[in-house]
Amino acid sequence: MQKQNEFIEIIKQNEGIIFKVTLVYSSNKEEQKDLYQEIVYQLWKSFDSFRNESKMSTWLYRIALNTSITHLKNEKRNGNRVSIDKILLNMSDQNDTLIEERVKVLYDHIKELNTIEKGIILLYLEGKNYDDISIITGFSTTNVGTRLARIKQKLKAQIIK
Repeated sequence: MQKQNEFIEIIKQNEGIIFKVTLVYSSNKEEQKDLYQEIVYQLWKSFDSFRNESKMSTWLYRIALNTSITHLKNEKRNGNRVSIDKILLNMSDQNDTLIEERVKVLYDHIKELNTIEKGIILLYLEGKNYDDISIITGFSTTNVGTRLARIKQKLKAQIIK
């Protein structure tokens, strides 16, 4: 019972991370809900294996991103991936519509990136430094920097169009 309560508390504290990952790796609300559940399930399955050798958020990001990438690969393989609607960001506590529109445009363009690029830019937007992104993704710190520079250029080019 203690383990279960601890896990629930960790999920509550980090549900924003899970939500953001599902937002980037899903194309509609239903898929986002399914992916959220799958991530929580995978976190629960591997909860006993967490050894506190890294930060809880690093462990959580790694599982969430790997689960999302696997989910995406399975959807593509099964041919069930159909975009029904565009996800609107739920930013009800922010009244500035210009900022909302810009954030929506950014996330729409992020969705067009490949799976690895989505994960790297998401971690960057979350304020993770290159070392943390390196640990989570398994890429070298230099490779993370190079990839981020290319992703930023790609996003800038897409948005300016």
